Amino acid sequence: MDFYPIKLGKEKKISIIGGINVLDDINDAIEIGKEFKEACRRNKLSYIFKASFDKANRSSFGSYRGPGLTRGMEMLKEIKNILKVPIITDIHEIYQANLASEVCDMLQLPAFLARQTDLIKALSSTGKPINIKKPQFISPDQIKYIVQKFSKYGCDDVIICERGSMYGYNQQIVDLIGLEIIKEQTNKPICVDITHSLQFRDNGESSSNGRRSYALKLAKAVTATSIDAIFIEAHKDPDFAKCDGASAIPLNVVSEFVDQICQIDNLVKNQRVFPIE
Repeated sequence: MDFYPIKLGKEKKISIIGGINVLDDINDAIEIGKEFKEACRRNKLSYIFKASFDKANRSSFGSYRGPGLTRGMEMLKEIKNILKVPIITDIHEIYQANLASEVCDMLQLPAFLARQTDLIKALSSTGKPINIKKPQFISPDQIKYIVQKFSKYGCDDVIICERGSMYGYNQQIVDLIGLEIIKEQTNKPICVDITHSLQFRDNGESSSNGRRSYALKLAKAVTATSIDAIFIEAHKDPDFAKCDGASAIPLNVVSEFVDQICQIDNLVKNQRVFPIE
């Protein structure tokens, strides 16, 4: 298997973690990956393809979970060989970590599991960079303790991924000042998950709704804070996606979406930063 280095946080330009929510049709996944890859190539951005093989944290028993570990790894391996880009997927069980690390270049710790010490230990042991999804139920100044757990197990190559904080019931809000607090307290690369920050839950419903019409505006706002990466999911026809389609952007806007993010990133990272006390 070819090795594709992860450059996130190691260069000035923003990186894109982009792909699909959960594996379903492999041809659709490849098409989406190619669109992200070309947009990033044109803008000279690093790109990491993202897809889940199992969405274990579903509210409803009837929600689509994905192809599972064995078939999922086969699909991710094929996608990686075709796209020739780094691959990231999320891990829910301890036994999955080493198996996924044989295919994936980066692994993700889900927000709902970010306090699970044994899962952190298993992820640390793979030697892969880890994308830590910040739980929506903890404050910005609490994420450093999760980073410290990884460090205790010998893993310092981590990224903090903001995915919104819970305000009241069923609303995700991205705290821009909170991003600065995370940067200051962890000194780790910062990513913002646009897709899952757009989620909300209608009262009594078994699955999340979303606000995809705000995806670009939110992405522009967080990019202006000089972050290291944007996490975004797409779908050929989001209204018919099996999972989180209401928060995914349509495939046909991926190119322009990345272009506009890059323009803002170039602007803010070429400006002189001065202190305001």
